[in-house]
Amino acid sequence: MRVLLVEDEEDLRHVIEAGLRGAGYAVDAVGDWPDADVLLDLAPYSCVVLDRMVPSGDTLYALRERRRRGWTTPVLCLTALNEVPDRVDGFHAGADDYLAKPFAMVELVVRVGSLVRRAPERTPVRLRHADVEMDEARREVRRAGILLSLTPKEYAVLRLLLLRPEEVVTRSTLIEHCWDEMADPVSNVVDAVVAGLRRKLGPPSPIQTVRGHGFRFSGGADPV
Repeated sequence: MRVLLVEDEEDLRHVIEAGLRGAGYAVDAVGDWPDADVLLDLAPYSCVVLDRMVPSGDTLYALRERRRRGWTTPVLCLTALNEVPDRVDGFHAGADDYLAKPFAMVELVVRVGSLVRRAPERTPVRLRHADVEMDEARREVRRAGILLSLTPKEYAVLRLLLLRPEEVVTRSTLIEHCWDEMADPVSNVVDAVVAGLRRKLGPPSPIQTVRGHGFRFSGGADPV
């Protein structure tokens, strides 16, 4: 799950970025809309956290224009403008949720999670294949009823594999969705995370390696 954060206050941007990463999201963070506009055309995002007032102006104008062109990515607006007319303007421009500053980080994470689940693909709150179950609301993973302790990156990779059971998911797809723009596409980060997942899921491994392509969640076979 990849989130784009647009926030011009540097200290706050770092805090939000750290909080979202800690919750398992890959985060690209920028300080102004023109940079965000470029990234939105380059990568798929599950959600955008958008500060309303940035150096280039009120982002609602840009948001309204993207919505007019059919852009559907969920947007959470952050702003110090919290009067009723301000919130109404935000929703009319195409925002899906509105959070006033100052806010609790835990609430922002929950709101982002809710928007991701309500995204156009309509991913369910519970993902299950064979004896592996993921509860998105509680951010819990169990195999055969046993609770597993996963790192945020392991959780993100497993989530994508569970969304596409029995399909081959390439390494580049995993990097695109589970890592941010700082990831090295030729490094072995994906293999390292998958190896950790296999250890925690235990035998028989539900994650198969498809040589030369990527990985497949098959629900029980040992890795090829």
